[in-house]
Amino acid sequence: MNLIILFEKDFITENKVRLKDRRLKHVLTVHRAKLGDTLRVGLINGKMGKGMIIKLNEEEMEMEVELSEPNPPPLNAQLVLAMPRPKALKRIVQDVTTMGIKKIYIIKTWRVEKSFWNSPVLEEDSLFENMILGLEQGKDTILPEIEVVKLFKPFVEDRIPDIIKGTRAIVAHPVQDTECPRSIKEPVTLAIGPEGGFIPYEIDMLVKQGFEVVSLGERILRVETAIPVILGRLF
Repeated sequence: MNLIILFEKDFITENKVRLKDRRLKHVLTVHRAKLGDTLRVGLINGKMGKGMIIKLNEEEMEMEVELSEPNPPPLNAQLVLAMPRPKALKRIVQDVTTMGIKKIYIIKTWRVEKSFWNSPVLEEDSLFENMILGLEQGKDTILPEIEVVKLFKPFVEDRIPDIIKGTRAIVAHPVQDTECPRSIKEPVTLAIGPEGGFIPYEIDMLVKQGFEVVSLGERILRVETAIPVILGRLF
């Protein structure tokens, strides 16, 4: 936990917070903090700063906080992600949140197993929990927006044109000769398919809307591996 995320409910006065949950446990067992220590804190969707511990025991911690620092700039990209395996989605949400992506569309495609949509990982509380873990890691307080889309064709035909407007639209696909571009300066909309990739029909629809199809080379990577590799190349 590189940043302790604070919520409005934590404040007991204008500049004093009280914590009793897993954040307290982390401070005690990982930071091994003591009275008078200063920790990095940030208000959810607000500014960051420092919190000085003024009370600490096994039941609760109180800090005087000063929040005046801006967040790091977001990554200049948005993600269109075919629903992966639920266990992988948890890691992906954490990782892309850590990297600074602020808009994520989780979409249904032909190769996405129907059972995935019943996973509790897609529930609002679960997505929120994994976003918080990503923010804590990346020292950021601004939550991404995650939208779950279960109809592929209407999404691509009706909404994608507005979503990709002003961005370079890129779809990663293992069966493609064009190499992924490197170190670009413009905003990006990145589309990633499920395990096995998009089917040809889906690729054709994305291309018609303005996506360019690129590959990472001969090796086929898992989705959770491909995303940071592609973003590393792009930015």
